[in-house]
Amino acid sequence: MVNAGALNAITRGSLRKMLKEIAGAAIAAAMIDTAIAQNDPYIWLEEIEGEEALDWVRAQNAQSLSELEADPRFDDLYTEALSVLTSDARLPLGAIHHGDVYNFWQDDEHIRGVWRRASVDSYRTGEPAWEIVLDIDALAEAEDENWIRGSTSCLSPAYEHCMVELSYGGKDAGVWREFNTKTKAFVENGFFIPEAKSSVAWIDKDTLVVGTDWGEGALTDSGYAREIRIWKRGEALNEAAPYFTGEKTDVSVSAQVEQTDDGPIKFVRRSVTFFEREYFIDIGAGDVVKAPLPLKASFQGVLDGSAVFLLREPWAFDGANYAQGTLIAYDLATKKAELIFQTSDAQSIEGIGVGKTNIVVQYLEDVSGKAARFSRTRTGKWKSKEINLPANGVVELVSAGGGTDDAMLSFESMTTPDSLFYVSAKNKVSKIFETPPFFDATGISVEQRFATSNDGAQIPYFVMGQDSVLKQGNAPTIQYGYGGFLIPILPVYYNDPARPQNGALAGLSWVKRGGVMVLSNIRGGSEYGPRWHEAALKENRQRGFDDFIAISEHLIETGVTSPEKLGAIGRSNGGLLMGAILTQRPELYAAIDIGVPLFDMKRYNKLLAGASWMGEYGNPDIPEEWAYISQYSPYQKLAADAGYPKVLFYTSTKDDRVHPGHARKAAAKMADLGYDFYYYENIEGGHGGTANQEQLAHRTALEYVYFVRQLMGQAE
Repeated sequence: MVNAGALNAITRGSLRKMLKEIAGAAIAAAMIDTAIAQNDPYIWLEEIEGEEALDWVRAQNAQSLSELEADPRFDDLYTEALSVLTSDARLPLGAIHHGDVYNFWQDDEHIRGVWRRASVDSYRTGEPAWEIVLDIDALAEAEDENWIRGSTSCLSPAYEHCMVELSYGGKDAGVWREFNTKTKAFVENGFFIPEAKSSVAWIDKDTLVVGTDWGEGALTDSGYAREIRIWKRGEALNEAAPYFTGEKTDVSVSAQVEQTDDGPIKFVRRSVTFFEREYFIDIGAGDVVKAPLPLKASFQGVLDGSAVFLLREPWAFDGANYAQGTLIAYDLATKKAELIFQTSDAQSIEGIGVGKTNIVVQYLEDVSGKAARFSRTRTGKWKSKEINLPANGVVELVSAGGGTDDAMLSFESMTTPDSLFYVSAKNKVSKIFETPPFFDATGISVEQRFATSNDGAQIPYFVMGQDSVLKQGNAPTIQYGYGGFLIPILPVYYNDPARPQNGALAGLSWVKRGGVMVLSNIRGGSEYGPRWHEAALKENRQRGFDDFIAISEHLIETGVTSPEKLGAIGRSNGGLLMGAILTQRPELYAAIDIGVPLFDMKRYNKLLAGASWMGEYGNPDIPEEWAYISQYSPYQKLAADAGYPKVLFYTSTKDDRVHPGHARKAAAKMADLGYDFYYYENIEGGHGGTANQEQLAHRTALEYVYFVRQLMGQAE
């Protein structure tokens, strides 16, 4: 195995020769130049499938697993996690399409999962008569491929003609194959798109709009399609007619086709950055016209000839001013805009479903879930009617549309199992499913509290623990955080794929053992709408880190825990958060779980999909922007004698979103700095880190046994 010292000793010529053999001359030259320029002795770990890198991974896995799996508490933690992740008691959430409810389901008999359906009438009884449409386990066995189901795109309203995405081992990239839900089979000689990060939309049963890797120069710097084409049945894919082309610096270009009574309406979405988009409307004969929307607007669908948009920035249009966080309707014929819903400072729109004649909106109010139905009156104004659901928890819009005004919404909290409610077009609410609890929540409370950040902002967080433990104080505590990309952190009971901080897993594996679980609503998410997100963008990133630290300090000041018993957990962007608190305030934590992380922020935009996130973090190649990114980039900030706790890194070799090199290089550098750590890299699983529920249960058990060991002590 090549270690850091050996790599430094390799001459420029021999290193160039070695990398040419691995990656080709062009890639090798680029890697050499970067390695030398940055003096990064661990850059060889960026070779995802490189033999030396994988030898290093296997050695790290063997060392860490030998300790963690040998802990006598590991087996119980694994069994507990598996019981939740494969339980039949989970809600069979699905979406209504053409009179049926479609659901994707995984359990201990269907590890990869089955795509199935039941009639709406059957589903509403609470005992659906399921019909399997596609069995991914059977398909993988029959074709001897490690298939993991990805996205599905079907032609509405009949929902018969579909394109199904399948990935090798759970990567973001996948192949698309035409599937017929009536025959329940892949279509012989049907549409087929080779492996790529592709997008698909149906115009009619014989025509698609496709964005994929068309060949040299066809991808953006972020690795997504730059060009979309119209592909007709019977044509070869490379014969598809060009339709729209964006810039190489864009994140992506894709299409969305709305099926209306007057025929299909084609929209083109040009993602200039991760959060900024231009929308173009096809007005006929292939003529696309740019819509006069602000860049931070999100298209939701078409209702009565109007395109529905959520505004994430203020918009002055046609003599009216629309505030940030507002839902509007833009009439495609008259080019006029109408206000549907304007949120208050305490509210945030999180889900929108465009039905047959009205719109269902799921929103937050002080991080508590609510929902309402919005309808246009005869006078042309919009009115709303609240949907009567339980309070003080998480509301999720499960289904709206599909040729109906009926909708389905769920409710849960960290101690309240999921319930699914069917909501008629007239807002009559009826419960159709209620899951039994995964743990006994008697004597367990969830409280919302607030901490004061450095700049005086009040930052909410949720605390879950046994009443007796919270009263006594100084408890082993895990604090979860994310803080980015407009993603709110909500006190859910269970979601799919489940994470250790979700109520069911936390209650069963942590809280019942005397631990406390904390969810942090730091800036960077959308808990209070776009303003909450923008407060921690780019040069203001440190605010999110400060918010997390403020919650940690508040937990200690109020006696919930102490630095010797406080742990932190985060993944992906949350892994970057973990790296920041590790290098900025290591004395506050006794354990830090760092999952599929961003870590080297100097090179993040050059690795896999990293360039697409420069709208979130900034561009490290611009000196003015690297000036603020460099202040927190964890990889560059790692230092000797800083008193870091023993951390846990995990990632996935098949993660084609966040490069596994981030975690690998961070661990290697910590080793050379003299720190002990745990490291686990799953060889498959994509950005989720796992390819099936058994692997997810295994990693969940690794995370919890790590926290048990670090915060509750070694087993006797």
